[in-house]
Amino acid sequence: MKKRIGVVLAGCGVFDGSEIHEAVITLLTIDRNGAEAVCMAPNVDQMHVINHLTGEEAKGESRNVLVESARIARGEIKDITTVKADDLDAIIFPGGFGAAKNLCDFAVNGENCKVHPEVQRLVREFKDKQKPQGAVCIAPAVMAGIYKDTGMHPTLTIGNDKGTSGKIVAMGSKHQDCAVEDIVIDQAAKIVTSPAYMLGKSISEVAAGIEKTVKELIKMI
Repeated sequence: MKKRIGVVLAGCGVFDGSEIHEAVITLLTIDRNGAEAVCMAPNVDQMHVINHLTGEEAKGESRNVLVESARIARGEIKDITTVKADDLDAIIFPGGFGAAKNLCDFAVNGENCKVHPEVQRLVREFKDKQKPQGAVCIAPAVMAGIYKDTGMHPTLTIGNDKGTSGKIVAMGSKHQDCAVEDIVIDQAAKIVTSPAYMLGKSISEVAAGIEKTVKELIKMI
């Protein structure tokens, strides 16, 4: 029976949703390693909409995180409220600013961020059941926000950006600098993280770390 890996998406597009390269590399690596991806997202409006051609906010536009994430998942996606840790063997969060805008409000409130309650619920179920979790790019900030009042202090990485890593440390997690093609493994917490486009300059650089992250998650199952 195939291992089932949950993939938590945050919309579609680097500036207001999930980073598409990171999401696709994650899905491809899961499939190539004989596991099954189970995509999910919260059924909420995005914080805002960004025109990815101009980089400017699209004033007056509104998009739904679940509906936009379905673009990446080719329609095969679940509302995160329907998913439990018992349904899955591991879980992973691709990056993109949507992780810090739609899954939590880290982009606005930094170390004082609040996490979407269903995202927090699912991650804490994984923590309690000691099932493996992964996060890449900015998504480790979501993990730090969830773990900040649990008494656990997982070791995470977003690469080497001092401003962002300092906020992760302020939430009670530990930060370890990491090259784009490498991963950081917290064996006790069963969390694997990699910097991806926090450091990467090309899709091949980003792919190396994400592929290692997914393979390590599957090994931990």
